[in-house]
Amino acid sequence: MRLILCLDDRNGMMFNHRRQSRDRAVIADILTSVGQGTVFTTAYSVPLFEALGASPICSEELPENGTKEDVYFLEDRSPAPYLERFDSVTVYRWNRHYPADLTFDADLEACGFHLTQCTELVGVSHEKITKECFEK
Repeated sequence: MRLILCLDDRNGMMFNHRRQSRDRAVIADILTSVGQGTVFTTAYSVPLFEALGASPICSEELPENGTKEDVYFLEDRSPAPYLERFDSVTVYRWNRHYPADLTFDADLEACGFHLTQCTELVGVSHEKITKECFEK
């Protein structure tokens, strides 16, 4: 299963129980990359996908039976306790410093992941969004 996160330059995820930012181009890119897989996400994030006509599966916990094609988009809690269960991690970086009270607190390299690809997207609300792909 693949994990997908959106982080600022200081690994911030949320501030005051809200996402720091969002961009339709990120959700569209996720939907393109999932192919035949399934998107799983928490109830908090479901509306992001529904706004683009997708129907993700709402799952507050990491599914036990996810495949390598499936993705788990997470923005409202730390994925650190589950990292060993993922085959890859994709990070969309906002390239900004936002206030944060929830941060991604794991070192991907120390968890056995290595950067395999780094590309840039032109977003709707962000001029540049960096997409980093990590594999085990």
